[in-house]
Amino acid sequence: MGGAGGSGVATLVTVAADIMSGVVSTKSILKSPSMEVQVNGEKLIKRSFKIICFFLLVLARAVSSQNARCPFQYLYHFGDGFTDIGNSIHVRPFGSSNPASRLPYGITTPGRPTGRWSDGLVDFDYASTDFGLPHITPYLSMNVSASYDGVIFSVARSPVLDRRFFASRGVRIPSYAISLSIQLNWFKKYLTSICSTQTDCATRLENSLLLMGDIEGNDIGYPLAQGKSIEEVRNYVPYVIRAIINGTRMLIRMGAKLIIIPGNAPLGCYPYILTALPSNDSTAYDDLGCLKSVNNLILSKNNDLQQAMDELRKEFPNVTINYGPNGELALKACCGIGGKYNYDSSRFCGSPGVPVCPYPNQYIYWDGLHMTNLAYSRVATLLIKPSLVTLNCSSQSSAFMWPITDSVQSM
Repeated sequence: MGGAGGSGVATLVTVAADIMSGVVSTKSILKSPSMEVQVNGEKLIKRSFKIICFFLLVLARAVSSQNARCPFQYLYHFGDGFTDIGNSIHVRPFGSSNPASRLPYGITTPGRPTGRWSDGLVDFDYASTDFGLPHITPYLSMNVSASYDGVIFSVARSPVLDRRFFASRGVRIPSYAISLSIQLNWFKKYLTSICSTQTDCATRLENSLLLMGDIEGNDIGYPLAQGKSIEEVRNYVPYVIRAIINGTRMLIRMGAKLIIIPGNAPLGCYPYILTALPSNDSTAYDDLGCLKSVNNLILSKNNDLQQAMDELRKEFPNVTINYGPNGELALKACCGIGGKYNYDSSRFCGSPGVPVCPYPNQYIYWDGLHMTNLAYSRVATLLIKPSLVTLNCSSQSSAFMWPITDSVQSM
């Protein structure tokens, strides 16, 4: 992995141990003015902090989980494959033939494909349970006569911006991808099916948590993987942020009072980006083997998004708008073939002859774009557990041991 040596991984493990023992605090890393922190003589870049937290969770032998009582009754999520629990395979006419509709997707849990882009569950399966609202359904397979705790409108590999935006710039997106604006239209249509009046809908939204993403990584990842420069893709960012903020504003005007907008994970750590943008220059990579230029773009985008959220909070001071940071670690894909990162877009997971690793729980990435069942559970713990406090959710006692696995595959 270009630029990634054993010292980088060793430093990561050292930091994990130091955080666990209290030698290094998370606040010291986040507040470091130079965006670096010294650990046992080595510098740690702030942008890798969330990756370290994630790695810490992967290594941990036990973590506590909470079944919570939260001050809301419903969950609604817009996004992509990280939270798609079955929509993409029902997008007509192409969804039924996409990779997530066949094995090896779902091979770990429940042993068959469910439309989730993983070997098992995705992060929102764990998140909904943590919130104490386990009865969640994908919008496109919803039973209109049933009652649910929430509905997922996310569709795997979907961007924020619409097809015309990308087509005009020569960027291709999958045929089953559904832009944020269409997901929001689905939501409005859904509300008309369960509310008799606008007041009824507003009351429901006041009693709901709405999550806007993570989705915009695709708006950046697609063009980069298709040869667009960092400079060109940087020009897409204002359009992306405007669409997210406008969509959030619309939901607020409809009655929403509690919204989370996640930031992007470090896209420069994804196997598909590392494969598409190889470099012989070791300085192009950080200590973890991630592409610095791509992650710097993501950091800049996340900062711009948070500034736009600050303005939205001023516009709606009585609405809670939380920023939800995200983070992952770049490793080989479990299901894939070819190159350093086990990823080839022309021979995607689920294609004939593409192998699957024998132990998915030893991997973080499932197919180069999405994570494994176990990794999603770690991410949910990292992201949701702090949110329970922020959202005033009271915990119920439920501690359990995560299964122990062998060392994570990274090289």
